[in-house]
Amino acid sequence: MTNKIAFQGELGANSHIACRQAYPSMEPMPCPSFDDAFAAVSDGEAALAMIPIENSVAGRVADVHHLLPDGKLFIVGEHFIPIRHQLMAPKGATLAGLKRVHSHIQALGQCRRTLRTLGLTPVTSADTAGAAREIAALNNLEDGALASALAAEIHGLDILKADVADARHNTTRFIVLAPHPDDAEPEDGPCVTSFVFKVRNVPAALYKAMGGFATNSVNMTKLESYQVDGTFTATQFYADVDGHPSDRNVRLALEELQFFSTELKVLGVYKAAPFRTGARDGH
Repeated sequence: MTNKIAFQGELGANSHIACRQAYPSMEPMPCPSFDDAFAAVSDGEAALAMIPIENSVAGRVADVHHLLPDGKLFIVGEHFIPIRHQLMAPKGATLAGLKRVHSHIQALGQCRRTLRTLGLTPVTSADTAGAAREIAALNNLEDGALASALAAEIHGLDILKADVADARHNTTRFIVLAPHPDDAEPEDGPCVTSFVFKVRNVPAALYKAMGGFATNSVNMTKLESYQVDGTFTATQFYADVDGHPSDRNVRLALEELQFFSTELKVLGVYKAAPFRTGARDGH
């Protein structure tokens, strides 16, 4: 059986760092796109995938919510990492001499105010580590990149400004995907249940569907909607709740949700990361 963990991006990306932190014994497998990372697990080339799903500054990661319901993969864990972007450039460059900074659109958005203050023009790249590779190859002292310290080390770049961010709380949440469910047991400790659903086309359907979580005192930590099938009438929701489906209150809430939904799919039941309760791993 393969011992690889797939991620979107190149070596040195934040997803690579998440893989090393959470699964140090597994071999990281870079993939050009999220589709490719999902496919690597589905096709058996990788045992797991480490996928970013949301950031505390820039919000949800595009495309991932559309891939989850149809990807036939299951969430088996989560991992949080504080994001520490480094502003890097080829050797010999100076902060005063930089004119442009390359990075993934999420990273550029997370540092938007800082880049404006520095007078730097943002240039979108496929991912942060790829941006570091690109400016190393370009070797233009006017072009820098926002990427991890690991990417700077891999590509031989100098860090001109460390820990660039508009907000100190800048944190990305990753989910770990597997080809088969591996649900946590209730006795394993605090759990998270993730699911997607579509409500019936009746008045106040969402309000009624959510009522079971309120009346059963289930804490919903995430609820997001997005359009499906290219229409403006079909809406799918992604949600995370605290608790295990075997807990009586969670079971009753899901039963009520199902009554008001046309589709309900549990994506995974997994241990809550210590980060959720305020524990920090120092990374």
